[in-house]
Amino acid sequence: MKNIITFTLLLLIAKFCTCNRATNETRAAILRDIIFKLNNRTNSETDFFICAEMFLKKVHENEEFVGRILRWLSQFNKRETFMLLTMNGVSDVMDLLHIDVDTDVEEDGASRASRADALCSKNVSRKQRHWERQLAAKKSKRKEEKQRRKLNREHKLGSSAESPQLSKRVMKAITKERLAEAQSAGLKLCIDLSMTDRMSDKEISRLAGQLRRLYGSNKKATRPFRLILTDLKEDGRLYRECIRMNEGFLNYAMDMTEESCLDLFPPETVVYLTPDAEEDLETVDADKVYVLGGLVDESIQKKLSFSRAKELSVHTARLPIDKYMTKKNNSKNFHSKILAVNQVFDILLTFYGTGSWTEALRAWFPQGKGYVVISDDHVPT
Repeated sequence: MKNIITFTLLLLIAKFCTCNRATNETRAAILRDIIFKLNNRTNSETDFFICAEMFLKKVHENEEFVGRILRWLSQFNKRETFMLLTMNGVSDVMDLLHIDVDTDVEEDGASRASRADALCSKNVSRKQRHWERQLAAKKSKRKEEKQRRKLNREHKLGSSAESPQLSKRVMKAITKERLAEAQSAGLKLCIDLSMTDRMSDKEISRLAGQLRRLYGSNKKATRPFRLILTDLKEDGRLYRECIRMNEGFLNYAMDMTEESCLDLFPPETVVYLTPDAEEDLETVDADKVYVLGGLVDESIQKKLSFSRAKELSVHTARLPIDKYMTKKNNSKNFHSKILAVNQVFDILLTFYGTGSWTEALRAWFPQGKGYVVISDDHVPT
């Protein structure tokens, strides 16, 4: 008896899975539920139809087909169910399952509803309501996320009622042109990757992620930098991790070299940005080459980037955090000026585009660091 129930259930679900509108994801979800339900719910004749009804109700990609299957199931009472499951051989069951899904069962609506309700247990109904609530919440969340992304795109593109909307193909071409122009004539910014031997594998992975976000910000910028990854060894851990984590890394519109920044540019043009420098960076100069230390240091080793700059004997500068920001009281009394390389880059990129340190720091300095931007009236001159 149990074998016939099992086989019948599999045939019914398989028939639904062969529907043209059922997706691979739908089929996979049904098969997972079949394995679980066959082990737990096929202990009686009536449970066969309850299980089948639960499976079909869970799948919403083809609601019309599901409805027809459910109306077909609702025709059988317990006695007819038993007769169905004790038919001679599997071939009879297979013939029975060749139902015409394009023909609706002529039956009174109220009668169909009452019979369907009788087949559904309270537990099944509760699960169905829970699933419907989850589905509605997901749809609402997707809609809100779509609207948020649309607003962000409009804001970044500076779109308005007067400005036309550009297609993705046009935007991609514009971005490619901007990056190509920046690589030839843009403000030069190097990421010094010579300190990766002091980093753990976890820190290497985090740095690879930061480089991906840094490149993403540069792609979106109206005035992108010319990016150069220096001291990047092809046999090094960071190179392998970047290829593993960052899709299309080797096609990034940036220069990658094993050479040092001093092998590429004169020392007098290099400005190494480090939080331990004594001078603030007041502005950016097209004749200078700015260097960010590619470093993730969870052990908080002191002055690594500053020591590297001294080793290179180049000029150093720091972001003007003390000039444009002040400490904010917080429960942990935590204040830090140490930023990730992509965060420093975002601040520089915004300042390069706007000329305002206040705007750049307000937009990109993390709130959790314990600092807030002071008003323009109180900024010292």
